[in-house]
Amino acid sequence: MTERRLTGVAARIDARIPRPEDFRSDLRGPGTAARAGTWLGVAFGVCFLTGLYSHLLQDPVARIPLPTGPARLYQVTQGVHVAAGTAAVPLLLVKLWSVFPRLFERPPRQPRRLVLHLLEKGSIALLVGAAVFQLVTGLANSAQWYPWSFGFRQAHFALAWVAVGSILLHVAVKLPAVRAALGAPLDRAPAAPGAPSRRTLLRLTGLSAVVAVVATTAAEVPGLRRLAVLAVRSGDGPQGVPVNRSAVAAGVAGVLEDPAWRLRVVGPDRTVELSLDDLRAMPQHEAVLPIACVEGWSASGTWGGVPLRDVVALVGATAEADVVVRSLQSRGAYRASTVPARWVAHEDSLLALTLAGEPLHPDHGYPCRLIAPARPGVLQTKWLREVEVVGA
Repeated sequence: MTERRLTGVAARIDARIPRPEDFRSDLRGPGTAARAGTWLGVAFGVCFLTGLYSHLLQDPVARIPLPTGPARLYQVTQGVHVAAGTAAVPLLLVKLWSVFPRLFERPPRQPRRLVLHLLEKGSIALLVGAAVFQLVTGLANSAQWYPWSFGFRQAHFALAWVAVGSILLHVAVKLPAVRAALGAPLDRAPAAPGAPSRRTLLRLTGLSAVVAVVATTAAEVPGLRRLAVLAVRSGDGPQGVPVNRSAVAAGVAGVLEDPAWRLRVVGPDRTVELSLDDLRAMPQHEAVLPIACVEGWSASGTWGGVPLRDVVALVGATAEADVVVRSLQSRGAYRASTVPARWVAHEDSLLALTLAGEPLHPDHGYPCRLIAPARPGVLQTKWLREVEVVGA
């Protein structure tokens, strides 16, 4: 009796759960899913590669040489990273909407088909979870909003591998179906009078992705600045360049005007201390370099100062040495950064003293800051107190 009752309850529950055929929209289907999924895969692939490059710049691996130019390289790669992530939002929504009925498929009973079914559903669960996490936290990071306690960069990097792995697993399982769907013609006419066609849906999805990208990331594109209504930085700021962290927020505002300030330079042969006047008396160099931040915004300026290689030469170091620069900040994850030897040797790697021909504003790192080509803004350390040669 109990077994019969349980069977009856299971039958009633099964009857209440929708089946794929209960979803009657003609816009759904393999053709829509395969095409939206293809572009979503491209967007995630671009995000992954550009994100990996950004991670390597912040945590370099000795065996992997990274380019020091052109100066705008990181500005471009991180802008593309944020643009691809933004474009992925409408693509992901349409992809999930188009395959939503498949969520209610009953598992097959044949062992081989059941394994493939579970692999497909598992890859989808991993992909959706990782993709939603990456997009939500990435967009929050662009707005500098961190309502969580974990380290964003570490978690974002780890989940990127999960997302890419789940995409590869999903493609491997679904490749025959994807190839068949992409090989079949896509309907040009709507299935019902007054309804859009699948082709129209995909075009609107692509247009939505373009609009989202322009509205959030086109602030530095000539002629499109006014359209970037959702950009996280407008370009306004001291000396025409925006800042992420002010001198007040960094807790250094009270010490910047100290006449006793000295830049301590530690090298293999000796240690020297340089005043601001000492630095100004050294040969100066100017370079047009961008501040390009991981959030995707960037702004260029004309920086002037002393080449880093000239400063380390004062303490007996060569341009083949790595250098660590340290800030007056007492707290913060980026109060120090390592400058690899390839950057130390570059003539445009400066201990900057001026911006646009004027002394640095306190929010831009007065009295002295690091600025170097093709590096993330978080590594362009401000308010320097020490330069140390750490390797040769």
